[in-house]
Amino acid sequence: MKHVYALSGVCSTEVSFELREGAVYGLRFAHGCDGNLKAIGLLAEGMEAAELIRRLKGVCCGRKDTSCPDRLARCLEQALALEREPARAQAAPL
Repeated sequence: MKHVYALSGVCSTEVSFELREGAVYGLRFAHGCDGNLKAIGLLAEGMEAAELIRRLKGVCCGRKDTSCPDRLARCLEQALALEREPARAQAAPL
C-alpha cells in the first residue's frame, strides 16, 4: 500500500513510500537535503519498516529535536498501524 505524509518542522515537506509485507519500497522525500534523503531512500529499499523505525526514531538535526529521518520513523509507525487496523488508525499531524 502506498503512503504519503505531509511533514512539518523539518526541511522536507513530504515523504512517500510503499509498504509490502512490512518492508519499505520506493521511499521518496520532497525537498530537504537532496543527496542525504536520496541516500536514505536507497539504503531503506526492501528493509523492514520496524528496523528503520528502530534505527531512525529520535535522530535530531542540528539544534532541532527532530529530523527528516525521525519524521520518517513516525510516518512508518502510523503506516504500520493503518495497515494492521485500518478502521482504528488515525493520521496524526507530523
